[in-house]
Amino acid sequence: MNILIAILIFSFIIIFHEFGHFITAKRCGIKVLEFSLGLGPTIVGFQGKETKYSIKLLPFGGACMMEGEDEASDSDRAFGNKPLWQRFLVVLNGPMFNFLLAFLLSLVMLGFMGVDRPIIGGVMDGYSAQEAGLEAGDEIVSMNNYRVHFYREISLYTFFHPGETVEVSYLRDGEKHQATLTPKLDEESGRYLIGVQGGTFEKVGVWGTIKHSFWWIKYQIYTTFKSLSSLLTGMVSVNEMSGPVGIVKTIGDTYEQSVQVSMFLAIMNLLNITILLSANLGVMNLLPIPALDGGRILFFLVEAIRGKKLNENVEGYVNFVSFVLLMGLMVFVMFNDITKLIGH
Repeated sequence: MNILIAILIFSFIIIFHEFGHFITAKRCGIKVLEFSLGLGPTIVGFQGKETKYSIKLLPFGGACMMEGEDEASDSDRAFGNKPLWQRFLVVLNGPMFNFLLAFLLSLVMLGFMGVDRPIIGGVMDGYSAQEAGLEAGDEIVSMNNYRVHFYREISLYTFFHPGETVEVSYLRDGEKHQATLTPKLDEESGRYLIGVQGGTFEKVGVWGTIKHSFWWIKYQIYTTFKSLSSLLTGMVSVNEMSGPVGIVKTIGDTYEQSVQVSMFLAIMNLLNITILLSANLGVMNLLPIPALDGGRILFFLVEAIRGKKLNENVEGYVNFVSFVLLMGLMVFVMFNDITKLIGH
């Protein structure tokens, strides 16, 4: 059951991503040869008017294969023969559709669940929030100029900035106040805390839900970028990364724990995971790494500056090497996930 739920979530996200490429290619008059879900040999498929639609053996990944995408073609409907701006849009709209999916699902989730506004429910003894005079009912609006819209962003900010002094802006009875807080290490959790508790969910109306859905995507993107920077700086170990195996376990654990409370909570938590994964896929695909959408966009920018295309052989070689390295990283992460599972 857990694996089935995970496959459905992955498939939904990937189909939406590839549909972004597909629909844009169609609108630009590009011939799409195959639209597929999964990788490897074809399990089932059918031939449309000009596009083959198929499901592959391995349930991760997908493709929107266009004529003239990786090889020369004389057709005026070939990807490589289209204007630069059209090729740019076709590649860009894969990740953009991931953000669109995340936004639409956020509307549903926040519409049903409400928003955990950053309102303090209480302060902890011996921490800087109490020393600075913060009280229950105060609403934190920013931390070191980072705009806060959700209560969980408070702990997220202190996690990514451990021990750093924080200039906090907060509202009390409609008036804005400032406080300087120094996080203190909590020995039990190993986390730096400013000493606030709370975060209650409340409905915010239609317009409030729309605004908070945009801010929820911003929160997910911020989390992804900060996680990547933490990897580069060594704050987070590569061993802490999760691949498909680790994500499947997370989805399974979340579902099993949530469904014991209610099916509604399980659905909302699965929606939240789907939003996170979709936004994460959008961000990762926009990174300027060859073999990813962001790498192709980088090549387009170089083409725009040079006024002519890069040598196809050079571009193909760079993409191939990058793909091999990415697959190597994926194998490492999957092996690491399996090792952690066995260890438990």
